[in-house]
Amino acid sequence: MHLAALTIHPVKSLRGEPVAAAELERAGLRGDRRWMLVGPDGAAVTARRNPGLLGVGARTTAGGGVVLSHPGHDDLRVEPPVDGPPVAVTLSRVDRALAAGPAADAWLRAVLGLDVRLVWQDDPARRPVDEAHGGRPGDPLSLADDGPVLVTVVASLRRLDEWVAAAPARTLPGRADRGEAGLGGVAGAAGAAGARPAPLAMERFRPNLVVDGDVEPFAEDAWPGIRVGEVELRFAEHCDRCAMTTVDPVTLARGQEPLRTLAKHRRWDGKVWFGVRMVPVTTGRVAVGDPVTVLGGGRPGG
Repeated sequence: MHLAALTIHPVKSLRGEPVAAAELERAGLRGDRRWMLVGPDGAAVTARRNPGLLGVGARTTAGGGVVLSHPGHDDLRVEPPVDGPPVAVTLSRVDRALAAGPAADAWLRAVLGLDVRLVWQDDPARRPVDEAHGGRPGDPLSLADDGPVLVTVVASLRRLDEWVAAAPARTLPGRADRGEAGLGGVAGAAGAAGARPAPLAMERFRPNLVVDGDVEPFAEDAWPGIRVGEVELRFAEHCDRCAMTTVDPVTLARGQEPLRTLAKHRRWDGKVWFGVRMVPVTTGRVAVGDPVTVLGGGRPGG
């Protein structure tokens, strides 16, 4: 097996940044989810309720900053506000973050039409990984929901594509006439006139590490840990999936998939599952093409 793709998501719920290599730190990939948008009440504003966030680009800078981009607007570079005023936030296990400043807020409000502020996490060590999500004492966490690193497998996505293609066509009432779609612009599971649905983009699941090679679909469910190049990670928990996965990353249209099909094939404990969250045990540089080995007595593909 090998590392097929590597993605940093600098701002929670904004578009990810594919990279060829990155530093894997205790809190995850360097620069991953250190920024987020909050509303006037300090609550995180995410693409679960505001899919338009996924249309805003964000890429990291060498100094830990972020460059925001959107068609029709000049790019905006924002540096880490190390001396910025604290903002009370309500994300789990973190009570405050630092305000990025009025220029960033004005840019985002103009692009999104939402009353939001951009904030930065100054120290991931202040937010531990919850024990209920596989955390151990001293495990730091970025502004990600529950775990430092999300790992997915290409073979699992291809199996999911097969399940989606085999499902009977169905559209949500009131959506087809607005042109909304779930899979690459094709409404419902099987699309118009019986067309085979387009393959799901892995981007829907917002992974950090994507593994490919000689591996069975959903073998990752049983991995105690992996080594990517020389860096080791341990399993924390399976990843439950939310409505954000139903937004097409290109068109931003919302559909039924993949949640409809996951609910049929990958449902337990009242949730649906795809991918695994992992915690770095060691740190170092990882790169696309690095060999991936299952640890803890497991074997590749099993």
